[in-house]
Amino acid sequence: MRRHRKAWAAVFAALVLTSLLLGGFALATLSAFAAHAHVERYAATAAVVAGDQSTRYTAKPWGDPPTTVRAALTERVRVPRSAVPRIAAVAGVRSAVADDNVPLSVADADGRAVPGRSAYSGRTPVHGHGWQVASLAPFTLRDGRAPATDRQVVLDGDLAARAGARVGGRVQLQAYGKPFAYEVSGIVAPLGRGDTAGLAHQSAVFFTDAHARRLAGHPETTDAIGVLAEPGATVRELYPALRKALDGATPAVDASAGSRYGEDSAALRVLTGNGRGDPEFVEAAPSRTALLLLLATVCATVLMIALLVVASTVAQAVHQRARELALLRAVGATPRQLRRTVGREVRGVAAPAAVLGAIGAAPVFLLLIHLLRARGAVPIGLELPTDPWLMATPVVTAVLTLVVARVSAAIACGRIAKVRPAQAMGEAATEPGRAGRGRGVAGVVLLFAGVGSAGTAVLQHGELAAMAASTAAMALVIACALLGPWIARAALRALGAPARRLGPGGHLAVAASRAGSRRLGAAITPIVLVVAFVGVQLSAGATLDREGGRQAAAAMGASLEVTTDGPGIPGDAVAEVRGAPGVSAATGVMHSTVVLAHRETGEPRLDRLPVIGVDPAALPATLDPDVSSGSLAKLGPGTVAIGEGRARSLGVGVGDEVTVRYGDGATVQVEVAALYRRSSALGDLLFSTAELAPHLAAPLHRRILVAQQPGAGDVRAAVERALDGSVLGASVSRGPDAVHLESEDRGAGQVITVVAVGVIGVFTVVSVLNTLTLIMVGRRQELALLRLVGAGRGQIRRMLMTEAALIVLTGLLVGGLAAAIPLAAFSFALAGTPPHLPPLHAGLIALTMVVTTCAGCLVPAGPALRGKHPAGLNGR
Repeated sequence: MRRHRKAWAAVFAALVLTSLLLGGFALATLSAFAAHAHVERYAATAAVVAGDQSTRYTAKPWGDPPTTVRAALTERVRVPRSAVPRIAAVAGVRSAVADDNVPLSVADADGRAVPGRSAYSGRTPVHGHGWQVASLAPFTLRDGRAPATDRQVVLDGDLAARAGARVGGRVQLQAYGKPFAYEVSGIVAPLGRGDTAGLAHQSAVFFTDAHARRLAGHPETTDAIGVLAEPGATVRELYPALRKALDGATPAVDASAGSRYGEDSAALRVLTGNGRGDPEFVEAAPSRTALLLLLATVCATVLMIALLVVASTVAQAVHQRARELALLRAVGATPRQLRRTVGREVRGVAAPAAVLGAIGAAPVFLLLIHLLRARGAVPIGLELPTDPWLMATPVVTAVLTLVVARVSAAIACGRIAKVRPAQAMGEAATEPGRAGRGRGVAGVVLLFAGVGSAGTAVLQHGELAAMAASTAAMALVIACALLGPWIARAALRALGAPARRLGPGGHLAVAASRAGSRRLGAAITPIVLVVAFVGVQLSAGATLDREGGRQAAAAMGASLEVTTDGPGIPGDAVAEVRGAPGVSAATGVMHSTVVLAHRETGEPRLDRLPVIGVDPAALPATLDPDVSSGSLAKLGPGTVAIGEGRARSLGVGVGDEVTVRYGDGATVQVEVAALYRRSSALGDLLFSTAELAPHLAAPLHRRILVAQQPGAGDVRAAVERALDGSVLGASVSRGPDAVHLESEDRGAGQVITVVAVGVIGVFTVVSVLNTLTLIMVGRRQELALLRLVGAGRGQIRRMLMTEAALIVLTGLLVGGLAAAIPLAAFSFALAGTPPHLPPLHAGLIALTMVVTTCAGCLVPAGPALRGKHPAGLNGR
């Protein structure tokens, strides 16, 4: 270890980074697995009764037993109000309170919109409730009294402070109709907190119970029922009693039971513990699932890259000692002694490296969670725990790092350890570039598997195409690593002649590379890994964004848009805008999700897709989906328009029926009215507002798109006058932002991709530097011999620069090809366009590889080139 400390230093650096990254991403993945919704408004409850916010689909895969998959629903599944007296009659229940959740826009007495409190995921939402709901937190009155009339409200302390409201003052509130002025009768705060405090992730306004019920607009149902326990009653006792009451002779079922899919459970759920937060933050469950899948994918990628990097680095470090190990074998050392010697050395390096990386894993995890929250990738209300028990995870990843290093060392020294002592020196003297036949066969098999998987991706759609492309990228990268020596020889045949024209340095570079093709292949492999991984990660998202942005810009026909700082715009406002002078067409834009059930290679799948609802009469003047068949005139209740790609995957056309599951769980068969081309921007399904609105928890428009009549004057002023007093915080602007629907996990995906590319990119760049440094340290005697036979320092430097150029060019070309094949399949399958990588990103990748390779080739060779006389052949 003393003699080869520089080689082991490179191994140490690789193992520290491996343990650090594996520990950090494993912690983040486990945190997402244990994530749950915050419990705030229902903190004082023993249990909460709510609808089942999931849908199911069972199918029998080929040759396997039936499999059931689930998908979370994004719209609220409501509870019949008739269940309240059942729950209240249960022994041990002090009271059962029905909670109606009404999204509100808030303005002060002068009509100025109240700014939202800063939060990681954006503005804090404001919700209205009946006064009885205040006991579920519990809120306590700090000033004033409870609301007594329909025009009185109680505000939480934080909202009152932001609105500048006091008891006796006024605020303006808007739900689903026009805004009204309300008298502030009281101010509340959560129990045990200051007078100006509110809940952490939401603001509350309390009406009289009757008025809150009317504002909610669904008098026979409620969003959830909070259960307060009698003193001494425990959750363990209450849960079975509540379950029995709800599952009695006439079971209580959710409000959409008659329209739900047959496999879905219509039984009401009794939620306790952390589960009580689910009805508060309905979007938390879908976001948790998407975040968990993204982090698990990145964690698996980190593990694969770590295995390749560690195995390559350890193998290169052991290879430097091939002659030394062969000599020990020749003088009688047994294979076991050699393996134990190398194993102890590796363990001595790997143990402190793994521990150091495990210590740094916790800060990496906390930084990643902070970035996810700061960029809005984690929705309001989703809690990612950082409990102490999670900190045991880096210990596991540290042990895994140690095992990987030990196994890599055993494999690396196995060849020398197995030969007979009389053959050992000859075995070590032969160029290790004599790659084994098994390695070549495995590389070719993986190469064809990668190309075949890419071809499969072209024929598929959606997630199956993405999975096939991802598999192709992984197979091609591993194939390139196995075929490194052959790739090096092919590169020499192609680039050898031009290199020789550079003079003696070029001749020396070609000769050295030809003699050490395995060494050259080992130097090329990490560059291929960097280029392929970073290229795929950056190009996949850029391609979809570019095509989606292009289609969104082409689809936009409106000249004005109306937006608001509140939760949305009521439907009455759309009619008022439509009637403004100079307006030719106007449509509100509603957002929701639907779930499609289908099979992929026999496996059941549930795809949750973002969708919009628009007024078909305003199309294509405001928004043009570019219809290819059918007619948007038929878009309305009971119909849907579908993007061409999704229609092909479902095997449907105009006039066919498609079964969709709306965000509230209702399952409906709708007729295909039209097919359109711009699905990358507008999503795979397009509904009318009349069809989509009944399935929204809050039937509000995100914005209004306005098209003006030719030659009309100042239409913006006319629209502002039409909205005056109709929408709180409304803003009318020219040049509307394009409608570009993205998957719900796109925000988290972008953040995680940036983090993964940055962190893993640095990891692999360090691997490139480590590998090249190890190679050059092992060649110092070769360089000294060249100087002894008359080569000048300038000639050797030119030789090394030529070798660096060969390595960079080959690595960039092979890595680019390994990335381009799956990217082309992915891009044509999902976007219908060639892959796109921003020139700045491509240039940055190439520049990083050039600088890293030159540093790895030239800096370690410095000691052999210093001075007028070369170092002795026995120098280290």
